[in-house]
Amino acid sequence: METQEARLKRLRMRSWRRGTKEMDLVLGPYADAHLDGMSDARLTLYDALLNENDTDLLPWVLGQTPAPDHLAALIHEIGGFARSRLAAPRGE
Repeated sequence: METQEARLKRLRMRSWRRGTKEMDLVLGPYADAHLDGMSDARLTLYDALLNENDTDLLPWVLGQTPAPDHLAALIHEIGGFARSRLAAPRGE
């Protein structure tokens, strides 16, 4: 059985190593910011999301195509997080 620590490490790794740089940059920071506070049910849903292809995920996150109902709320949250990071002022 997978420990909670191992599960979080696996999910974080899969978030940062997607196969497309765009999804690495969307899911990696989201995972770093949110995984530790997620319930078991939410982690299970996030794990299911990670099984989706990047070619499907990116248009869902960008709002170009509708996400499946069971992932829609999580995709909306991830998209909002990514947009807020892009809008944040950068220290130079």
